[in-house]
Amino acid sequence: MVNNRLNLILAQIRQAEVAYHRKPGSVLLLAVSKTKTAKDIAEAYQAGQRHFGENYSQEALKKQQELGAYDITWHFIGPIQSNKTKALALHFDWVHSVDSFKIAKRLSEQRPVSLPPLNICLQVNISGEQSKSGITLNELPQLCELVAALPNIKLRGVMAVPMPEEDFDLQRQPYKTLYEAVAKLNNPELDTYSFGMSGDLNAAIAEGATIVRIGTALFGAREYT
Repeated sequence: MVNNRLNLILAQIRQAEVAYHRKPGSVLLLAVSKTKTAKDIAEAYQAGQRHFGENYSQEALKKQQELGAYDITWHFIGPIQSNKTKALALHFDWVHSVDSFKIAKRLSEQRPVSLPPLNICLQVNISGEQSKSGITLNELPQLCELVAALPNIKLRGVMAVPMPEEDFDLQRQPYKTLYEAVAKLNNPELDTYSFGMSGDLNAAIAEGATIVRIGTALFGAREYT
């Protein structure tokens, strides 16, 4: 079942790349595996998926132990508490949800020099929703400059979760705004746009997404206990 869903999602991504004149293979599928079991992840891995995103560090660490034999690239995409940064710095390859210099500094200090630099995205609250984490567009230039100077981490780009919209043009607008804001920074190191989920996948790819985060469409409905 996961194999069939994975193939359908990858086909949709490839079709969108063609439709919006994106380079073939330029959009990475990040499988969002929160609340899913190690068995579910193993099934997706065996179908060819390599990048997995988790929202809760404690849940993720348990799965990482169970899946130690698999060559998985782990992404953290959830809210970050200060007391959890050490686990993220030790056990993840990417962190998408950095929204302050304090968090970035802790990740930098706690990332072992024996590991490759930790890939970082800054989360931008592009729709200005009070219920969501993230910096404002106005804060982006200064935070980029500060974070880029830290050792042991590598600032790669931005992540956003806009307000849900049904209309395709309305879905595109926040991604377009953020993409253009990053382009104005004129920093070639910023090559990652973590945009788009199941409901706005095409709009995100149309506006420059390089990583799309897909959970339910791949694994089925989430199971919360």
